[in-house]
Amino acid sequence: MSRDDKDTTIQELKDLIIKFSEERGWERHHTPKNLAISICLEAAELLEHFQWDEYNQNDKQKIADELADIITYAANFAQVMDIDIASSFKDKLKRSEKKYPVSLFNKDRVGEDDFFKIKQDYRKGKKS
Repeated sequence: MSRDDKDTTIQELKDLIIKFSEERGWERHHTPKNLAISICLEAAELLEHFQWDEYNQNDKQKIADELADIITYAANFAQVMDIDIASSFKDKLKRSEKKYPVSLFNKDRVGEDDFFKIKQDYRKGKKS
């Protein structure tokens, strides 16, 4: 049976990562600082695939590997910091819905300048 995004829980991924790290004795290195740095480094490695060129289909597996590395370190970070990923994700999405209401974003108003203006106004405390 295939285990993909549709039938794999976040906790299952976290458990796999914990087991993998514990078997190698790596958990002693998993401090919040080290994991945060690792997330950034892996994100930079993902970005390298787009640095000078557009997406290349031949790089899809390498790109997927970099994304998996980011997710691995993020899940480790969540574990060390005792952060429930699903709850955090849902809570953040609710706050983003307030920050970026649908009424301000529609098919007639999708320009980059609009996004940055709305974001700046939000940071200044204005309600657009």
